[in-house]
Amino acid sequence: MKRIVLSLFLLIQFSLIAQNNNPAITKEEIKDHITYLASDELEGRFSGSKGEKLAGDYIAKEFQSYGLKTMFGDSYFQEFDFTSNIKLGENNFLTISFGEQSHNLKINDDFITAPFSGNGKFEGEIVFAGYGISSDKLNYDDYEGIDVKDKFVLVMRYNPDNDSTKSEFDAFSALRRKASIAKDKGAKGIIFVNGFKPAEDDNLVEFKYDRSAGIDDFPAVHVKRDFADKLIAANGKNFKEIQAEIDNTKKPNSFLITDGKANVETEVIYNNGVGRNVVGWIEGSDPELKNEYIVLGAHYDHLGYGEVGSLYRGDDILIHNGADDNASGTTGLLELAEKFASDPSQIKRSIIFMAFSGEELGLLGSIYIVNNSPVNIENIAAMLNMDMIGRLNEDTVLNVIGVGTSTNFKSMLEEKNSYGFNLSFTDDGFGGSDHQSFTNKNIPVLFFFTGTHEDYHKPSDDTEKINFAGQEDIVKYVYDITVELSNTEARPDYVQVKREAPRAGYGGKVYVGTVPEFGYEGKGFKLSGVSDGGPAQLAGLQGGDIMIKFGKKDLENIYDFMYAMSEYSPGDEVDVVVLRDGEEKTFTLKLQSK
Repeated sequence: MKRIVLSLFLLIQFSLIAQNNNPAITKEEIKDHITYLASDELEGRFSGSKGEKLAGDYIAKEFQSYGLKTMFGDSYFQEFDFTSNIKLGENNFLTISFGEQSHNLKINDDFITAPFSGNGKFEGEIVFAGYGISSDKLNYDDYEGIDVKDKFVLVMRYNPDNDSTKSEFDAFSALRRKASIAKDKGAKGIIFVNGFKPAEDDNLVEFKYDRSAGIDDFPAVHVKRDFADKLIAANGKNFKEIQAEIDNTKKPNSFLITDGKANVETEVIYNNGVGRNVVGWIEGSDPELKNEYIVLGAHYDHLGYGEVGSLYRGDDILIHNGADDNASGTTGLLELAEKFASDPSQIKRSIIFMAFSGEELGLLGSIYIVNNSPVNIENIAAMLNMDMIGRLNEDTVLNVIGVGTSTNFKSMLEEKNSYGFNLSFTDDGFGGSDHQSFTNKNIPVLFFFTGTHEDYHKPSDDTEKINFAGQEDIVKYVYDITVELSNTEARPDYVQVKREAPRAGYGGKVYVGTVPEFGYEGKGFKLSGVSDGGPAQLAGLQGGDIMIKFGKKDLENIYDFMYAMSEYSPGDEVDVVVLRDGEEKTFTLKLQSK
C-alpha cells in the first residue's frame, strides 16, 4: 500500500512539473526534478532498464513541454544497442578424471565458468602451471620446461607474494591475464584454483561481466580446491607444500599431471540491451551562426541495483538512486532547456540538449551520438557537460575540466563567475564523463563537477544530500557561459592539450597515449583518439584505428593491450599493427614514461 501511495505521489508530481513550467532556474524546480529522477520508482536508471525508460520518457516530455525541436524525425530518442550483461547457459559441465577416478563437478557448487570464458566443448590433459605467470621482465616463467600445447593448465589465483598489491607480480594476478598468457602458450583452456594462501577459504570467483568480450575458443573455469588437491595428490605431491615452496623460493614448480584429464563444456550468454539518448534543440536567431551548435549535455543513467561499478560492500541488494550522479546534471540540463526555450531570440547559435544513456557502462551513448551525429559534427562549436553538480561544499569549490581546450575559456569562466565559486581548473578535456567523446572529435569542452564524495556509486547517493541552492547557482553559471558562447562572432578555437600521463597501474610505467573507445565489442583494441605529444600520436596513430598487435602480442581486447604494455620499459621501441579502413598498417612507437 505504501508503494502504491508513493507511486501516485510521484505521478502527480510528474504531472505538476510538466504543467507548471517556470522559465526561471530555481532550486525548487531542481529539487522536484531530482526527487523524481532519483526515486525508487526508477530503480537506479540502469541503461536499458524499465527505470531508464521512465527517466528518458520524463526528459522527452519535459523537452516537448518547453517546445524543443526533435532531431530524429518526430522523436527525441536515438537508440543504440549494447551488451548489458551475461548469464550462464544450460551447457556448463566439467568432468575431471585421474587414474581410475572420475568426478562430475556441479556448476556453482564445485566449479564456476569464468565470465570471460569462450564457449564450446573441449577435452585434454592437465598440466599444473603454478600461478600461470610468464614474464621476461620479471625473469619468471611458470611455463618453462613444460609442454602445454592443446592441454588444460591448472593455475593458482594471485601470485607468489599472495595478494600483496605492492608485489612486482601483482599485475599478473588478474584471471583474464593468466588466461591470455595460457592461450599464448598454446594451452587449450585454463582451470583456476584457490591456493591455501592468502586465505584458507575456498570461495568461487564471482560470475560478473567485465565489459569486454570473452576469449574465443578458450574455456576458463574455477574449481574448488578439493579437486585440485586430489589431482596433485594422485601424482604423489602435496598441493599445500608446492605452493609454500613456490612462494618461498620464487621459483616455478610446474609439471604434467599423470593421467589427468578434463572434459569441459562452457556456455556464456551475452544479453543485449537498448539504450536511448534523449535529444532536443533550439534554433539560433542568426541566419548564419544558427548553423553552428553549442551542445549542453548530461548523462541520465546510473547503476540500477549496483550491477556494475558499485562501491557498496554490503550484502543486501539495494537501489542506487544516483541523485548527484547524475540526476543533478540531468536536472541542470532540463532547467537550461526550459530557460533558453522561453526566449530563443537571445541566442545566435543553435543549442542542442543531449541527455545521454550508457555513461556508466563506458560513455556508450555519447560515443554513439558523436559517431552518428544528427548534425555535421564539424559544426559543433563547443560542448558543455554537467555530471555530479549537486554537492557544492562549504568552500564553494567548482571543478571545471577542459579549460585549456579553447584559448579564451579561462578568462571567460573567471569573468562570468559572479557567484563566488572557488574555481578549480583542469586544462585537458579528458576524464571519465561524456565530454570525453567530444574531446576525441577535436571539439572544445567544459565539464562542470562539484567533486566525488563518500556516497559516490553507493545506495546512499540520495536526494536529501543535494545542495539545491548551490546547484541553482551552478546552473545559472552554465547558462551565462552558454549565452556567451552562443553569441560570439567567432566560434571557440580548439586547442589540443597534452594529456597528463596517468599514474602507473596496468601497463606498468610506460605511457602510450591512446584513448580507448569504450563499449567497442569487436576484436582488437579500438582507439577513439590519441593524446597530443604521446607515442601513439607521434607515430601516426589516430582515432578509429583498431590495434590488433602490440609487439609480439596479438590483441583480442583492451586487456591484452594493457598486459602487453607491462612487458616494456620507457624508451623501448615497439611495432604495433592497426586496422585502418580495413587495411593493416604497422607503426613504430617509442614508449614514454608515466
